Amino acid sequence: MLLDKTGGMFVTLEGGEGAGKSSQAAYLAEQLEADGFRVYKTREPGGTPAAEALRHLLLFGEASFCWQAEVMAHMAARMDHLEQKIKPALADGQIVICDRYHDSTWAYQGFGMGAARPEVLSFITALRQLVACEPDLTFLLDIPVDVAHTRLVKRGGKTDRYEGQASQFHQRVRDGFLQVAQQDPERVVVVDACASIEGVKKEIYRHMQVWLEGGGM
Repeated sequence: MLLDKTGGMFVTLEGGEGAGKSSQAAYLAEQLEADGFRVYKTREPGGTPAAEALRHLLLFGEASFCWQAEVMAHMAARMDHLEQKIKPALADGQIVICDRYHDSTWAYQGFGMGAARPEVLSFITALRQLVACEPDLTFLLDIPVDVAHTRLVKRGGKTDRYEGQASQFHQRVRDGFLQVAQQDPERVVVVDACASIEGVKKEIYRHMQVWLEGGGM
């Protein structure tokens, strides 16, 4: 029995390409709503008209940014998203489910694009502290790079700027996410994304129930 249907909670889903985050975010939202919770589901970069415009520029724009500008563009989209959508939903007592958030900036811009250079990670950390608003719970859908690549090929469609990077980039991204999980085990739950869709759904919701019933893992 899930106990509290009134308090706001901020949940994020993270992971590399092909991990199934978007599908699992939708499944989680549907299950929570079926159980009587009020849910606001969103994504990053995006979530507001301005942030969606930045998303298109970052993922599909022809011009490239210097690394500082790329990080700041992600953070600008995030701040608009936070102030206009996420914070009001939390204040209203909803469960916010966000597909990507701060940890993706750390993994993609910090480790993937920035190769974990200290100056890049320090820059991201400083901006993260300014933007603030950390999730209560994060599900990291972890998947080996070769398995993710196979899934992306089967999925087809237009690839964005990050999906089209070399395998070394995606391995660095995975390393970045796993570092986050190691450093913040109270918040981050690592889920084996190689499992069946149904198995991943059950694993995520099992942890969700623990949080909703007891306020933590």
